[in-house]
Amino acid sequence: MAEKEVKAGFSHSNNLEQYVLLAKSARGAGVVALIQQALEAPGVYVFGELMEMPSVKELEKSENSAHWNLLNIFALGTFAEYKANVSSLPALTPPQLKKLRHLTIVSLAAKSKFIPYSVLLRELDIDNLRELEDLIIDAIYADIIHGKLDQKNKQLEVDFAIGRDITPETINRVTEVLQDWCDGCESVLHSIEKQIQRANTHKEKKLKQKTQVEAEVENLKKAIKASSQSEMDNGAVTGMPPSYHSQQYQQKALTTTKTKGLRGSGKVFGTQVRR
Repeated sequence: MAEKEVKAGFSHSNNLEQYVLLAKSARGAGVVALIQQALEAPGVYVFGELMEMPSVKELEKSENSAHWNLLNIFALGTFAEYKANVSSLPALTPPQLKKLRHLTIVSLAAKSKFIPYSVLLRELDIDNLRELEDLIIDAIYADIIHGKLDQKNKQLEVDFAIGRDITPETINRVTEVLQDWCDGCESVLHSIEKQIQRANTHKEKKLKQKTQVEAEVENLKKAIKASSQSEMDNGAVTGMPPSYHSQQYQQKALTTTKTKGLRGSGKVFGTQVRR
């Protein structure tokens, strides 16, 4: 099969809380043992809260500083960083080794959706391709990444990866990005408000024009009505309704037409002489 797809449900739960609670009362060697347990524990892939505990911070400047540094690598670093400083760090147990490699895959997934096998083999210090694919499948079933093993193109295609702990510098960069996004939103909002103002001004202008036209139409109607009433009033002066004058005019016109017809017919009426 050229491509394998392995999916796991989003059932990952962060079990760090119990170690944070235990760190409140632990001191010295007890804190070191607590860190070792957290680094091996299944389902624990973020360590920021544990690093913030005062008893854990004290390790940084103590004879157990190597364990503090190891915790930092699990929280923020990769397997390559561990190898670069292996001489000053505690040895990894098999569960810790697998977890750090898993976290390294997560870090690579955060940079690219497609991770070549060659990069994974180098970063994880693995020589066997089958071992690499088994490690990736374990990471998928651990629910820290989702993706496909593309054997044809010899790469891992990542669909999802959990977030890791971030440094203060990363927080500052995120803050700057969010601030730039907010500034962009403010600019867009200001532009939209201007568009709304222009639209409202145009609407008010159109409403005024409509009101003016309606007023002119109403005035014209009143003028026509007043003119009609004036004509009716003029007809009433003679004592006859306007309809009477109209009838008189029609009768007169009819009489005139008949008279003209008789004169122009050319007919002579008289007595016939018999012989």
